[in-house]
Amino acid sequence: MNSRFPSDAAPIRLFRNPKSGHCHRVELMLALLELPYVTVDLDMANGAHKFPEYLKISPLGQVPAIEDNGDFLSDSNAILIYLVRRYATDDRWLPSEPLAAAEVQRWLSIAAGEIAAGPCSARLVTLFGASLDHEQAIARAHALFVVMQHHLEQRSYLAGSSITLADIAGYSYIAHAPEGGVSLAPYPSIVAWLARIEAQPHFVGMARSPALA
Repeated sequence: MNSRFPSDAAPIRLFRNPKSGHCHRVELMLALLELPYVTVDLDMANGAHKFPEYLKISPLGQVPAIEDNGDFLSDSNAILIYLVRRYATDDRWLPSEPLAAAEVQRWLSIAAGEIAAGPCSARLVTLFGASLDHEQAIARAHALFVVMQHHLEQRSYLAGSSITLADIAGYSYIAHAPEGGVSLAPYPSIVAWLARIEAQPHFVGMARSPALA
């Protein structure tokens, strides 16, 4: 196992919705770090994420959350940082050099901002019936993808020449953007970047839904 995970520790528990990109980015990180984990799928359609017992784990009633040896943590980007700081054997996922670390953080902010408002929101409308402006979400996604296309024409990964947390945080919703009606066809550099992530050892994908674009 390529991590500092104790051999006698219980697997990490991942509380999730299997079609949530926020949850998938955590599962992908767990897999890439070769960490033992089990998934706990919440019946969110019936409000399981708002039940009192789950609110003790995730006070905002959001997924994902994890339990690791009795410690609980929610928020996908926070979990990513925890996992690599706790278990990765080197700093390639979150560099220690200040400028490189800041570049990763910039893309974590984009994951929580532009990606959430664009491809994530568009997919929330088509898959979950969210009351959001679908056309606006699609427009935001394309505005982001134009920038990313140019960015990835000049480098292999979002924060440089090797894979980092930036790529893990960005992958899920962008790979599944067509499910929200956002075509990736105009963005060959993005498609190539997705393929590089999918070629990583121990990669795990998210359940596919019908593409609309």
